[in-house]
Amino acid sequence: MDTMRDRFIAITSQLLAEEPRLAVVLADISADGFAPARRAHPDRVINVGIREQLLIGAGAGMALTGMRPIVHTFASFLVERPFEQVKLDFGHQGVGGILVSAGGSYDWPAGGFTHMAPGDVALLDTLEGWTVHVPGHPDEAEALLREAVDGDDRVYVRLSLQANREARPVDGSTGFSGFSVVREGRGGTVVAVGPMLDNVLAATSGLDVGVLYATTVRPFDAAGLRRAVDAGPGADVVIVEPYLAGTSTAAANEALMELPHRVLGLGVGRAELRRYGQMEEHLAAHGLDARGLRERITGFLRG
Repeated sequence: MDTMRDRFIAITSQLLAEEPRLAVVLADISADGFAPARRAHPDRVINVGIREQLLIGAGAGMALTGMRPIVHTFASFLVERPFEQVKLDFGHQGVGGILVSAGGSYDWPAGGFTHMAPGDVALLDTLEGWTVHVPGHPDEAEALLREAVDGDDRVYVRLSLQANREARPVDGSTGFSGFSVVREGRGGTVVAVGPMLDNVLAATSGLDVGVLYATTVRPFDAAGLRRAVDAGPGADVVIVEPYLAGTSTAAANEALMELPHRVLGLGVGRAELRRYGQMEEHLAAHGLDARGLRERITGFLRG
């Protein structure tokens, strides 16, 4: 299976030939992959070098002219480093664009903490009007990207090397902002975001819990969560996200504010892990492997 980033490069290169207003702005990351597209469309594939503030500013400037920019680099350099430009150049100026990240929370541990961005979605949560997609499979990434290209709004697509074995539908049959029901149960509800689904399914095997799947976390599907909770006797909700733990707990609490409920947010912890290791070791260290999730989910639901 190709990676989400591989699929992104291939599909975007194809879309550049089909959509004359589409442009890609890079900051060295993935420049080799886009080399053929840059030769074919030198005026619409721009590499600004390792200047991330300029990366965002250039993309927003293109949007002001009516173009649809795709702005791409590692998540830490796309959201965290140029956050002021994201806030002002896109948000304050009221223009749309697509930010596509790579690297996830810890996809390349050898790169160190500079290349990790567990707080990216939480940071974007402070801004108005961003749609946030977190695909769990390359097929989902492609579908979400194609949908984003057709729009004019502000979209963040978070790509990762971690992926589920199988893709789930993210077309009109489920709605891009809706949670889909993967498993029904009456002992609680677990929301698995993007690449967390396989581990959540393994962790909840044999448990009487419902499992929802989300590839779009903003806007938050409050109605879908309420429907799932209403199907059972209690409102115990666990949200498993591949980024900062608790990022979506406020949204879940607001969705369930008229019901007695408990919400547990699982994800990447705030403590910096200073041993590089491998991605799988970071998953285990944050309790996001199947074993760690099983312990934490069952402990919460027994409480």
